[in-house]
Amino acid sequence: MRTLVILSVSAVIIVVSVLTYKGMNQFSDLSNSSPEGYAIGDAAEDFSLKATDGKIYSLANYEKAKGFIVVFTTNHCPYSNAYEDRIKDLHDKFLAKGYPVIAINPNNPKIYPEDSFEEMQIRANRRGYNFPYLIDEKQEVYKKYGATKTPHVYVLEKENGENIVRYIGAIDDNYKNSAAVKEKYVENAVKQLLAGEEVERKLTKAIGCRIK
Repeated sequence: MRTLVILSVSAVIIVVSVLTYKGMNQFSDLSNSSPEGYAIGDAAEDFSLKATDGKIYSLANYEKAKGFIVVFTTNHCPYSNAYEDRIKDLHDKFLAKGYPVIAINPNNPKIYPEDSFEEMQIRANRRGYNFPYLIDEKQEVYKKYGATKTPHVYVLEKENGENIVRYIGAIDDNYKNSAAVKEKYVENAVKQLLAGEEVERKLTKAIGCRIK
């Protein structure tokens, strides 16, 4: 009888451990941001970064904005390239509604020469970027945000003079084919914020190239 009780208790411990492990894994799968970066509800610091048009941009420049779609992206990454038109569409769709796209290249051009400022200017002109394309020369901004992939998106909402993180993750659920997208994570998040609602899906896993 005593042996049976011990076995039963052991079985319960094992089951609880497995469920806990699965739960932790499920949570960790929601976002692959760096743990040192921003979490949902944090206030994002402003920055001053140079864009391909030669101007210096900061969030404070956008006095009438209601928030921002901050996208960490690059020239060389095929995932970023696959999302290029969709990023332009997001800017077209939400700029007038108060949520402009701010694109930031976080990569070190010594590692990826294709991501140099000069190459950024060439690509922005050739591809007709309608949003500012900034370079994180000191690689400080992406670390503060906790971005690990390109593209990696942070939707910010202006609230009481601060820029609050409301969404972190991917643009949508299908990088390969925009026509096959079933869930538009960023678009849905911004629409919910514009409607005065809480973002339903706050975290998703960014799929892309590792930032270096």
